[in-house]
Formats: sequence, structure tokens, C-alpha cells
Amino acid sequence: MSFFHPFRDNGILGMNRRNADYILNYNRRKFYPLVDDKLKTKQLLEENGLPTPVLYFEFRYEFELRYIREIRHLKKFAIKPARGAEGRGILVIADKSDKGWLTTSGELLTADDIEYHVSNILAGLYSLSGVDDHAFIEYFVQSHPVFQPFTKKGVPDIRVILYRGIPVMSMLRLPTIQSKGKANLHQGAVGAGVDMLKGITLGGVHKNQLVEKHPDTQAAIAGHQIPFWNYILETAAKTHEIFKLGYFGIDFVIDRQLGPLILELNARPGLSIQLANRHGLLPRLAAVDQHKNVESLPYTDRLQIAKDILRHDR
Repeated sequence: MSFFHPFRDNGILGMNRRNADYILNYNRRKFYPLVDDKLKTKQLLEENGLPTPVLYFEFRYEFELRYIREIRHLKKFAIKPARGAEGRGILVIADKSDKGWLTTSGELLTADDIEYHVSNILAGLYSLSGVDDHAFIEYFVQSHPVFQPFTKKGVPDIRVILYRGIPVMSMLRLPTIQSKGKANLHQGAVGAGVDMLKGITLGGVHKNQLVEKHPDTQAAIAGHQIPFWNYILETAAKTHEIFKLGYFGIDFVIDRQLGPLILELNARPGLSIQLANRHGLLPRLAAVDQHKNVESLPYTDRLQIAKDILRHDR
């Protein structure tokens, strides 16, 4: 099914307009490093008391690779590039045996394998522009039980689009076998639209095709209540005060023990979220622009504006 056909009269935001009218106009270049570098993002979140997975180790130089031997006591963890994009370079370790570590996709790795992977991260293999990068190891997120019926492996995440400090659209991203357990649409994950007033999932999108069932489990995508929904929206609204971007995405996971955690922020969020929601972004962005100086309002007021907009744009 064509991306645009179902939405010709429903305010689809295209890439050129997104870049020119929203990203360039509302995202000042000096703030990009705060979200493009996941270590800086994590530091700011922690400093401001917002929830994010605990940082275990950080690697900035080749000589620090020898410290990888110190992770032998860890059974579960995630290795990430600080400047990665589209889920590239993320390695999630789900268990440890006498022979090594098992990834979420079932691959067995030795300490040498992990050292090689971190070395590739430092060399910039996965970074946004191919420049030297940093790597870090963080807490292994365990998926909330509510997601078990409609994903076989990996941890789903929730993306919230924020415009001028107001949440305007969201989707739940569900890992698949094709995406190797990663909640990334570019790698084959499913995006499920979300009724933002209720936090309940709508239909889905998979590889730019509208879908109603998860491709692996055949479970219905619509009708699932996302836990902690109001807290997620409140936390998303608070991030605007820290990162100062006018148009960006915030990615949450829900850990079975710790609840919602912010994984990362994205200053160039993709547009498939509109297909997942069967709804274009433009009407909601235009509705936000009817309000002056919304960026300076308390997050509680911005959330109320979001609810008013959503009630009139369904």
C-alpha cells in the first residue's frame, strides 16, 4: 500500500517540509550534540532526575579496551555507540554461560568478540558521520510483561514526538525476528500507533505496509493499554526544558522492575509514525502554532494544550 494514498486529505508531513519548516526552524544547531551523543544525553537526564538506564562502563580510547575484561561478572547488559543511528552498533547481551555471552538473537560471543565490536564503535563504524566515536555499556532493560503477547524477542519502545514542548504523536515500536530483537523500523520492527489521550495502541505499520497483526506472533496490534502512560507523557514534556529543541522524538522503554526509562532522543525523528497512526502530523503541528510562547509554559500547561488539541483532532 502506498505511504501517501490513505492520507492525501489528512495532513501528511513530508520529509522536505519536516526538514525546512520544523527541524531547521526549531532545532538550533548548538543543541544537536546534546541528543546526537547518547552519553551527553544520559548525563543530562541523570542530572535532571529523569529516568534512564544505569551506565556501567564508558570507552573513549583504544587503550581502554583492556577494561572489557572487567565485565566478566555481568550477565546482562547492552553495548551502544554514543553517536549511532537507526539502531546500528547496538549489541544486547541477554545471558552468560561458561563459553561466553549470549546475545538476544542467540549468538554466542567471547570477550574477544566484544572487544572487537567496541573497537569498531570507537573507529566510527556506526556513527552518524563516520567520525571516531565512544562506546558505553549500560543496564539491560527487561521488557514489561504487558508486551509479551505480541513480540517474541527484544524490548519494545515508545516514541513520543514533541513540538515546541507539546507531545503531538506517539507510537509503540515492536521488535520482530527480522529486526533481530531491536525496536527499529528501519531494521524491520513494527510501529503501532497510539491513542495519546488513552495510551491504547491502534493499527500498525511494517516495512511501510499497513498491518493489523504482529508478523511473528499474529497477535492483534490494536487495543493494548500501555502502562504508565500519563507518566510517560509528563516525562516527555519535561525533556523540552532540558534539551531546548523545538521538534524531536523521545524514546522510552518500560522495564519490568524500574518502569519507564528514557533510552535516547532524536533530533530528526522519522515520518512513518504517521502511517502507524493513520493520521498526518500537520494538523496537530498547526494547532500548536495557534498558541504563542508555548515553549515558556510549565509542562503541566503544555500537557493540557496537548490534550485539548488531541480531543479536536481524532
